[in-house]
Amino acid sequence: MGGRQAQAASPAVVDELGARLKEFEGRAAAVAGTGKDPVNEPMIRHWCEALGDTNPAYTGPNAIAPPTMLQAWTMGGLSGHTGRTQAYDELFDLLDEAGCTSVVATDCEQEYLRPLRPGDEVTFDAVIESVSDRKTTKLGTGYFVTTRMDVRVGQDLVGTHRFRILKYAPARQKQKRQQEEKQARARRPRPVVNRDNAGFWEGVAQHRLLIQRCADCGTLRHPWLPGCNTCGGPDWDTIEASGEGSVYSYVVMHHPPFPAFAPPYAVGLIELAEGVRIVSNVVGVPYDKVRIGLPVRLEFQRYDDDEDAVPLVLPVFRVQEGREGGAG
Repeated sequence: MGGRQAQAASPAVVDELGARLKEFEGRAAAVAGTGKDPVNEPMIRHWCEALGDTNPAYTGPNAIAPPTMLQAWTMGGLSGHTGRTQAYDELFDLLDEAGCTSVVATDCEQEYLRPLRPGDEVTFDAVIESVSDRKTTKLGTGYFVTTRMDVRVGQDLVGTHRFRILKYAPARQKQKRQQEEKQARARRPRPVVNRDNAGFWEGVAQHRLLIQRCADCGTLRHPWLPGCNTCGGPDWDTIEASGEGSVYSYVVMHHPPFPAFAPPYAVGLIELAEGVRIVSNVVGVPYDKVRIGLPVRLEFQRYDDDEDAVPLVLPVFRVQEGREGGAG
């Protein structure tokens, strides 16, 4: 009778919802979808202008579309696409019913098999490739859903697009307050400084915004690169930006929250008077008052200015006083 008593093992936590969601893996999300427009030069031009991409491969009689436009040719716009399956809708209905009513895109992967050219007619099929186990994140608890889209022209597979989202139940208010307190104590992440951009950050530390200029063709460029993307020349010098600019485009960051950042806030693509563009915060007006064309002026802000941290200096753009209504 001196033997040890065996203790019953604690019953494993069974994720019944997760098991039901796993049953959707491998089922079609879209069948025989068609691009609303053929690959075309105007959309390629708009894309390149927005990104400041001057690669000559995207213009002229033998133009190809930028590979990263792959998803753009499959997007349904406001009216959506035909071809989405009932299985895809059922999957998201299950998540909504379980309280996972919020969604955030987390990442995408693309594989390119051949260039797309103006005139190509795009078709696609999509599959629910995977549903993760239940995950708890700072946003809340939910599931990562990955879909894979195969894009074709005729019978030829031209590319694959994987898109992953988190469908989650928002965290409770207490958790939100704890996160906000953590943000208040946290320090901003530092930029990655390397041999190609060290001169830029040295200028910022001196409250100067330096723009690279090609020594061969005189083209200005930003962000800093080891060579000219117009002529390929490796030699360059710099000019100092005047600080005048306008909001070319912008987004409002709502979440996910990261330490040291307090959303919502506006991040702008600023077109400088010199013609190059830079991504930075727009300050001086509420985030919902930022508009395209709004005149802004460069200033430098210090962060983490306390005795325990080395201050961080960053360029930001303040809306010019009296110009909150836009470009006029």
